[in-house]
Amino acid sequence: MTSITRLDIPEVVLITPPRFQDSRGYFSETYKKSAFDAAGLDLTFIQDNESLSTTPGTIRGLHFQAPPFAQAKLVRVIQGAVFDVAVDIRKGSPTFGKWVGATLTAEHGEQLLIPHGFAHAFCTLTPDVKVLYKVDGAYSKVSEGGIIWNDPDLAITWPTKEAVVSDKDAELPRLKDLDSPFVYS
Repeated sequence: MTSITRLDIPEVVLITPPRFQDSRGYFSETYKKSAFDAAGLDLTFIQDNESLSTTPGTIRGLHFQAPPFAQAKLVRVIQGAVFDVAVDIRKGSPTFGKWVGATLTAEHGEQLLIPHGFAHAFCTLTPDVKVLYKVDGAYSKVSEGGIIWNDPDLAITWPTKEAVVSDKDAELPRLKDLDSPFVYS
């Protein structure tokens, strides 16, 4: 049975599908709509994305897409390991500006569900990390946004001393300078 655990911000969900192992390896249903429906997770994914990060300590994010192109993400690692983070950026939310994180590994198959209204990032823990994630909305360049990964107001406990970030991510604003397009309801 799929394990579904709500984190300290309960809209962010850690999901671990079962693996059936034998002498050949394992089999796992990594996404099963009926299991999501039973847990009250009503999403329709429309696209899969994959990234490769070669250097440990690579941070991708904190990213989001503004409505009407907001994206929920179901993130899993298919090679290596990451520390995955979601930050609540919904105005009026009791957890606005708070973050939760979880380690996701290819070895154990954990997944993190990040809903609309959250900025998302991950930090690679091993070399040559491949991350695969499903999204429920189409990408829109004009709708992309983000928050600087090392915003002191967020105080995310990243598992690296020397972060590798893109030039674009290094220029993202702090949360206090962002007019969030998301409203808590």
